Amino acid sequence: MIAASLIPAFFAKAAGSVLVAGAGAVAVIIWRLRETRSAVSLRKIVIPPLGMATGFCMFVDSAFRVPWTWALTAFLTGAVVLAWPLLLTTRLERQGETVRMKRSSAFLGVILVLAGIRFFARGYFDTILTAQQTAGIFFILAFGMILIWRAKMLVDYRRLTAGLETSAA
Repeated sequence: MIAASLIPAFFAKAAGSVLVAGAGAVAVIIWRLRETRSAVSLRKIVIPPLGMATGFCMFVDSAFRVPWTWALTAFLTGAVVLAWPLLLTTRLERQGETVRMKRSSAFLGVILVLAGIRFFARGYFDTILTAQQTAGIFFILAFGMILIWRAKMLVDYRRLTAGLETSAA
């Protein structure tokens, strides 16, 4: 009788998690499609990781803290493994006096695969860590991914705008 009452709660939690993960993936896809319609600027490249960095304040609360080795592993996994698909599907191109992000047909697949990996990995980590620690690990992982992706975009942007700055002077 007790086991039967736990099943609906488990499915409710899983369904909620799937809905939230799906909503996050849809939001990223919409954001990325909108991003390709406007010119890329230094500000648009730098602000997302700076804004996201404020999330490290969560670690002030001891419930979110994880060992340094776990944090480093999460950061490196995001920066080295999970950032590569984003790096491969992001291209900046100069169009006249502006720099724009070129759409990639593979981007949708990359986002869906990354969302799937995150969903299944989170299900595993939730069994061995607290919800707060899992959130902290995934935040660090995402920060590593975004930081490397945006750093490459910054380098590409600087390369593409080097000629614009000298011609404007």
